[in-house]
Amino acid sequence: MKLRTYQNELVEQVRKAWRAGYKAPCIVLPCGGGKSCIVAEMARRTTFNGKRVLFLVHRRELVEQIKKTFIRWGVDMKLCEVGMVQTITRRLKKLARPALIITDENHHSLAQSYKRIYEYFSDVPRVGVTATPVRLNGDGLGDVNDKLIIGVSAKWLIDNNCLAPYDYYAPDVADLTGLHVSHGEYMAAEIEKAMVKNTVFGDVIKYYKQLANGKKAVCYCASVRHSQRTAEVFNDNGIKAAHIDGSTPKAERDSIISAFRRGDITVLCNVDLISEGFDVPDCECAILLRPTKSLTLYIQQAMRCMRYRPDKRAVIIDHVGNYARFGMPDDDREWSLEKKPKAQHKKQEQSDKVKQCPECFYTFSAPPAGVKVCCPHCGYVFPAAERKLETDSSVGLIKVEGFKLDFSSPADCHTYPELLQYAKSHGYKSGWAYYQARQRGLIG
Repeated sequence: MKLRTYQNELVEQVRKAWRAGYKAPCIVLPCGGGKSCIVAEMARRTTFNGKRVLFLVHRRELVEQIKKTFIRWGVDMKLCEVGMVQTITRRLKKLARPALIITDENHHSLAQSYKRIYEYFSDVPRVGVTATPVRLNGDGLGDVNDKLIIGVSAKWLIDNNCLAPYDYYAPDVADLTGLHVSHGEYMAAEIEKAMVKNTVFGDVIKYYKQLANGKKAVCYCASVRHSQRTAEVFNDNGIKAAHIDGSTPKAERDSIISAFRRGDITVLCNVDLISEGFDVPDCECAILLRPTKSLTLYIQQAMRCMRYRPDKRAVIIDHVGNYARFGMPDDDREWSLEKKPKAQHKKQEQSDKVKQCPECFYTFSAPPAGVKVCCPHCGYVFPAAERKLETDSSVGLIKVEGFKLDFSSPADCHTYPELLQYAKSHGYKSGWAYYQARQRGLIG
């Protein structure tokens, strides 16, 4: 097996970094760019020279998966230890000294369990791989890495047939205002309370049928109960679905994933399991039902459906407005090892960089300032922007538009989002906008 040119260049850049005196570089490559192949090749070369490799993963489900990849790639497994970081930490004194430490999903490596391993083998060269070299609070990984080796962008991977192009839709189905944050992330119990409602489930089914009917989909939920209920509703509507999570017995999980691979199951509902590094059969659609403050989680989940296949076009259905927090999945991002100044830790909405069509919910990157904005999907022409829109999370299916309109009377409003904005600016309740829209036939 051989690496692609861009993958091999990253390996050579790592070797160059070690020769220059760096001890712990980190490879940055988008989801689907082949990070597993890169580390497998590095492990193969190391063991081929009779030297030992220690490979660290953060979840037990990944151990066997990585071993299979390494064996297929020709790694000498007698010289390669693949283990969950918590297990390796307890066995440090029993481990043979490696010549190389590789860290999977390297953004986790600021945890003390990783640092204990690094300190114990302080003179051993390291390399990490990740799509998002940041902590939840936006800080870089300078505490554990000394150089970022940044690969090609997600846009490059799409343009060069390494990732599938995608369509992004963002119809809101629930009011998620007022969610509280615990340990840097939205509270799952509050998300569940907002999302586990018959009206919400009805809209999720409706938009799946409208935007991705029949496509294999992975659905990301906030809790086990939420995921189980979502799978039930899909099944009740004649769409074969199943739920899995981290506590699902391995035999049952393998059986469900095999059924998904064969097409016997169309929608796979889960809680976090099918995100970081987890190998799931190719799918064409990602359904986001869990709002998150984690860029890493958003990227991992949104791009799960973008594995390349000829003539494939992926569909991402974001029901929770994650695009407004982070922008589009393939946006170019600036990475750094440095910590962000405290002032930058505040929430930074990306809605000024992203547009959502009020007619078809298609979501896309905004054109440069001064360029007329048209929906590339249905052709809707956006009115001229005057001020930035404040997020309106009132009843309805539409949220951020990325701009604020100035209407002098209700007669100037021609869509439901415009009525919602008029109501907000004049102190009316959202029900007024809903009634007006129903009277005019703007909504069903």
